[in-house]
Amino acid sequence: MNSLQLKEPASIVPPSPRKSAPAKKAEGKSAQSHHSRQAAGRERMVKALQLSERCPTILGKRAPQPIEHIKIENAIGFAQIPVGLAGPLTISGKNQQGTFFAPLATTEATLIASCSRGCKAFQARGGIRTAALREGMLRAPVFRFNTVDDAVTFAAVIPQYESFFRQVAERTTRFGKLVSIRPNVIHKEVHVRFSYTCGDAGGQNMSTIATHAACTAFLKQFSAEHRIADFVLEGQMAGDEKLAILNVDDPRGVSVMAWGTIPDQVCRKVLGSSAARIHKTLITGRAGATRVGMIGDTINASNIVAAMFIACGQDAASVFEAGWTQLVSDVDEKTGDLTMSIYMPNLPVASIGGGTTYSTQKEALEMLGCAGKDRKWALAETIAAFALALDISTMSAMTDDTFSNSHQKMARL
Repeated sequence: MNSLQLKEPASIVPPSPRKSAPAKKAEGKSAQSHHSRQAAGRERMVKALQLSERCPTILGKRAPQPIEHIKIENAIGFAQIPVGLAGPLTISGKNQQGTFFAPLATTEATLIASCSRGCKAFQARGGIRTAALREGMLRAPVFRFNTVDDAVTFAAVIPQYESFFRQVAERTTRFGKLVSIRPNVIHKEVHVRFSYTCGDAGGQNMSTIATHAACTAFLKQFSAEHRIADFVLEGQMAGDEKLAILNVDDPRGVSVMAWGTIPDQVCRKVLGSSAARIHKTLITGRAGATRVGMIGDTINASNIVAAMFIACGQDAASVFEAGWTQLVSDVDEKTGDLTMSIYMPNLPVASIGGGTTYSTQKEALEMLGCAGKDRKWALAETIAAFALALDISTMSAMTDDTFSNSHQKMARL
């Protein structure tokens, strides 16, 4: 595993809220002092992590690849987004093990500091455990008919052709495997959810190409027999880059859980509130979310998903679906310790291909030990672990009323 598993550099935690408004001169000195500390901390971190040799493109010591090597249309260059390191966090998972710093591409002040504080809290009890559970990548073509009767009849028989679809689809890809097809009748149409596993690739293009080939072959051979009037490659039932409740059970990406325990005294010292108060804040938030019809129990996971997706070359448009989480906590009646878990059902990630091939993104994946073969599930577990760390810190900031002050102070430095 080619990852960075090293000692913790200077501590990164959100600043304590100001108790009084200082004079402008004092503010200026405070800002200068803070910037000096930050600069020194960055220098120590770069040195400690040996990033000069491991991540030259991220550090600006080497130019990114030439424009002609960029795989988009009308390419003119790169958008520069600041990248910071959150951590350290020890992950003990089925697919990821070690102590890591996460590269976060973000313009939001306090995000990295808050995530690092959450990491520090979980580190007191050995870090966070993770488990990738399963995966899938979906495409949902539509077969149209002239009558509802024909649609209902077709939905009943199409499962018999699963082996036909599988044989044709899998000829188009080295890694993709068709796992299942599930028909859904809507009026005179049958929407069929094709579910694939895609190896270490994200599989969004792979599943599209494979499904198109399979359906084209099917239509050529069986269209007249089943009275198929028309065909559309996607009818929105895949939930492609959208929030879809059905995908919580039938995933579009890797499904993963992360969990950990924080002693009550660590909650008080690092997070500023007792375990019981933090747990109560989650319950309060769930009640409010229910009232407004919010789906899921996420606190701040989309921030980590967005920051790590961009840093690691994932599809940023998938943040909407990938940021859905279920966050659950409990407090031990005897010890008072807080245990928290996060479930992320749809992380459409990749460790090869696509955006992972660009130099800065490849360096970020290598930093996490998530580049290359057999590392996709490790990346999903890593994202979930850091999402849990940010969630506990954000919830704690709400609990002890430091959320506003920390944003105000750090955003203005």
